[in-house]
Amino acid sequence: MTNRPELPAEIARRRTFAIISHPDAGKTTLTEKFLLYGGAIQMAGQVRAKGEARRTRSDFMQMEKDRGISVSASAMSFDFEKYRFNLVDTPGHSDFSEDTYRTLTAVDAAVMVIDGAKGVESQTQKLFEVCRLRDLPILTFCNKMDRESRDTFEIIDEIQENLAIDVTPASWPIGVGREFIGCYDILRDKLELMDRADRNKISESIQISGLDDPKLAEHVPAHLLEKFLEEIEMAKELLPTLDPEALLNGSMTPIWFGSAMNSFGVKELMDGLATYGPEPQIQSAQPRNIAPEETKVAGFVFKVQANMDPKHRDRVAFVRLASGHFQRGMKLTHVRSKKQMAISNPVLFLAADRELAEEAWAGDIIGIPNHGQLRIGDTLTEGEEIRVSGIPSFAPELLQACRAGDPMKAKHLEKALMQFAEEGAAKVFKPTFGSGFIVGVVGALQFEVLASRIEMEYGLPVRFEQSQFTSARWVSGGKDAIDKFANANKQHIATDNDGDTVFLTRLQWDIDRVGRDYPDVELTATKEMMV
Repeated sequence: MTNRPELPAEIARRRTFAIISHPDAGKTTLTEKFLLYGGAIQMAGQVRAKGEARRTRSDFMQMEKDRGISVSASAMSFDFEKYRFNLVDTPGHSDFSEDTYRTLTAVDAAVMVIDGAKGVESQTQKLFEVCRLRDLPILTFCNKMDRESRDTFEIIDEIQENLAIDVTPASWPIGVGREFIGCYDILRDKLELMDRADRNKISESIQISGLDDPKLAEHVPAHLLEKFLEEIEMAKELLPTLDPEALLNGSMTPIWFGSAMNSFGVKELMDGLATYGPEPQIQSAQPRNIAPEETKVAGFVFKVQANMDPKHRDRVAFVRLASGHFQRGMKLTHVRSKKQMAISNPVLFLAADRELAEEAWAGDIIGIPNHGQLRIGDTLTEGEEIRVSGIPSFAPELLQACRAGDPMKAKHLEKALMQFAEEGAAKVFKPTFGSGFIVGVVGALQFEVLASRIEMEYGLPVRFEQSQFTSARWVSGGKDAIDKFANANKQHIATDNDGDTVFLTRLQWDIDRVGRDYPDVELTATKEMMV
């Protein structure tokens, strides 16, 4: 197909993917079952755990445990058969979508989880568009089939129409809701039966030879079998068969049906990911792209998480390796500052648990503890000046002023806010006029998360107040043009945590006026995370 050399075996067995979905479609539960099948945990946790049931591994912040939602993306690495899976569980809540957008720059494929009763929801659509921009291969899992769900054809139609992608069934459900007994695995001609009694047990599978095998009638009640055979005939007529090439270029998605809660359909999805999912891909960068088979190590930071361990005030940069074979203790060049960093204690993640990474290969995600040197969008290489491109930063949709409860602690507040800004959890603007800070976020829930984290992690009670501004735009253009513009609009000007000039506005009219009166200055709603 191409004249690229074959990938080294260690790299070729890597599968790096994110799980995306609307809130409550069952994404965190699916993540838990992945870990269960990969042998990484012995008993799957539940998002809202009662009594003896374990809590989930990927929701590690106190707030996530209290509310039963995921707030920040978390990474997990584990082996599955002969493959190495690097899974990133992302927040589904739209208030945290920026974290998710950035995570999608660091993976090679996405698993889209859809709720069988609700179909394609607004947030799924938004995230899907981001996958589209990057032509990410997508595998779909239709969850909650053991509850009352919609007609299978209806779900497939909705995905095809809303997301403009071809859908091919990889499995087909038998029965629906209370009558759901399992699926027929189309790709491998097997009947999979769900065990409702034991949720942590792997489903029973029966090898059959074709749809006229008498074994089907032994396991499937007659009225369900008749409907199933009718549906599968129609599906074969109407829907395309799986084309691995089309899956890899993002124009077709295979769909599996199941119930993550009952551990059903998950193993088939994992097999599909292993067999058809992409191996580590070429990473776009300036001045040249990075191929995974290159022997020199290169990687980039796509997320920074502060205070994962509150006792140590540590910050961990999540780094996706783009090429080479990394070994602990290596010296890598931090391209932005041109300084060398000895990476002596890199970690591999199992959500909040970590272990030292002795080695890692292209495609892996490792954590590098640091004291603020590494920021989102930074590239690490073995000396060559390459910068990974395409990690976006979006203009916030809500702005509020932030003040410390105790005025004597304003300096501490500045430090706390800068940390969250570098983590990408919020935008922090310092107006040139007046005191205080203006904090910008994508969704209102983020203000609550910030206030509770500043109080828990820094012991600082803060309050957020209404700000007179409603939106922010980055200012770009020649230095003289920007200075002239800034002097004339002093009360609207602020700087972000990188020191870039920002124009704070109250009305869309302000933005239009700038376009009219200052043609040599440009206002933008996104900023590339490169320095």
